[in-house]
Amino acid sequence: MTTSAERLPPSLRTEALEQLLTERGLVTTDVMDGFIANYEKNVGPLNGAKVVAKAWTDPEYKERLLADGTAAIKELGFGGPQGEHIVVVENTPTRHNVTVCTLCSCYPWPVLGLPPSWYKDPAYRARMVREPRVVLSEMGLDLADDVEITVHDSSSEVRWLVLPERPAGIEQLSEEELVPLITRDAMVGVAKVMAP
Repeated sequence: MTTSAERLPPSLRTEALEQLLTERGLVTTDVMDGFIANYEKNVGPLNGAKVVAKAWTDPEYKERLLADGTAAIKELGFGGPQGEHIVVVENTPTRHNVTVCTLCSCYPWPVLGLPPSWYKDPAYRARMVREPRVVLSEMGLDLADDVEITVHDSSSEVRWLVLPERPAGIEQLSEEELVPLITRDAMVGVAKVMAP
């Protein structure tokens, strides 16, 4: 039997839980907001950007990353729940990889943080598999017709990370200078990294 609380959208249930916890003094809104912002904007995507920047500047690391993503990512100190098995695939001028989770929202939290709302949306999950070129275009990424698109379906057993194609004209940038250019969306495969 479904209770009335279970019929509420997850966002409302989460808000109600947060309100109860704050009213009882178990947590403050500042702590909750800081924790969420940290995972959404800093910890995950920043970690992934560091992994990509290292792969772009260190050919031996890149080789290890593509051979065993989980182990190479752990070399940089990133791992944990939702990152037990990460496979890394590389975008090239002729192949574009994109990730989705058709069942729910399996996502490599240690390197990408919390999944964005569009990643969890049933329309994205269904359409990306059926018509990836159309969905990518709707998201602002138009690929040439000769670029092959491969869609990787994340699951509880394996999560995928895209190694974006390094844009031309930034060969002189250091690993540290590259990090701010690399976005979460590029590591999911719905965008490209743009040169500054």
